[in-house]
Amino acid sequence: MKKGRVQNCIKELRQARRLSQQALGDHVGATRQTINAIEQGKYAPSLELAFRISAEFAVPFEDVFSFDPDG
Repeated sequence: MKKGRVQNCIKELRQARRLSQQALGDHVGATRQTINAIEQGKYAPSLELAFRISAEFAVPFEDVFSFDPDG
């Protein structure tokens, strides 16, 4: 069975707003290391954190996160 992979465009959204990973983490209640791991696809955030990140950028959840079943 394939596990799939959560993908995101956090880095692009963050850079467009000129936020550091630390600043984004501070805004959503996560560490810089967590934001880095999410951006690199090494860590899938909890649903709660994913929604907080989407809300921080004021964009729909599905505009930030997607799921690749073949990933």
